[in-house]
Amino acid sequence: MSTKNDYEMKDEYDFSQGVRGRFYKPHKKSTTIRLDDDIILFFKKKASEEKIGYQTLLNSALREYIKNHAVNE
Repeated sequence: MSTKNDYEMKDEYDFSQGVRGRFYKPHKKSTTIRLDDDIILFFKKKASEEKIGYQTLLNSALREYIKNHAVNE
């Protein structure tokens, strides 16, 4: 039998063994974008060297740009 205390928030929780992003799955959206040949070749070559998909590498580069250029509101 549950009591009211079973559902109350604790003052502190231990997340030291937690895994960041474990249940996060980004939603992918299909789009068309025109990129110069040299940009595509660069990312495809780099992705091949790192053994990851070039679109994954593009996403990572764009996220890094956003992180470094975001305006705090």
